[in-house]
Amino acid sequence: MSTKNQPHTMPTVRKTINRAMQELPIERAFMLLEPGPVTLVTTAAGRKKNIMTISWTLVMDFTPKLAFVTGPWNHSFEALVQTKECVIAIPSADMSETVVKIGCCSGADTDKFRTFRLTPAKAKTVKAPLIAECIANLECRVIDHVKKHNLFVLEGVQAWIDPASKSRRTFHAVGDGTFVADGRKFSHRALMAEKLPPGV
Repeated sequence: MSTKNQPHTMPTVRKTINRAMQELPIERAFMLLEPGPVTLVTTAAGRKKNIMTISWTLVMDFTPKLAFVTGPWNHSFEALVQTKECVIAIPSADMSETVVKIGCCSGADTDKFRTFRLTPAKAKTVKAPLIAECIANLECRVIDHVKKHNLFVLEGVQAWIDPASKSRRTFHAVGDGTFVADGRKFSHRALMAEKLPPGV
């Protein structure tokens, strides 16, 4: 049956969609985009090594160039500014409680490696340590610091992964104190073939 003479079809669909949508308080809008993987960022200033928890990490391109936000409220900030280097360590979902506890105390008065029984491992290109218990580590150098927004732009210079790690699941902060762990993995590689960089 032809639909040429049924001009009201689209307005009806639009009206249905509008009824299904609800307003979200703008102060909760960040939760729509928050769930990147929670990471641990290590720094080293002299002999003092520290870890901070970061849940907002931005991948900027394939090189890899990355960014995150931190400021004077974090003890690692000064070390990051002075040394212009760090390690982004990616913990598994099994480490979530430890990772949250790390984010709830300050390196100003806590040796986080000792307190949380984590192993600092020597990096290849930076003084900040890898975290041996994490499933992956990325050595980074700061290539830009946008002071107005406390934004650090990083260049990844050396990557490590633990192939023997039993848990490969990362986890994500929702923003309200709850977290989501990775679930079933599915592939659309065939559809994205022309968009993927070589070797990925």
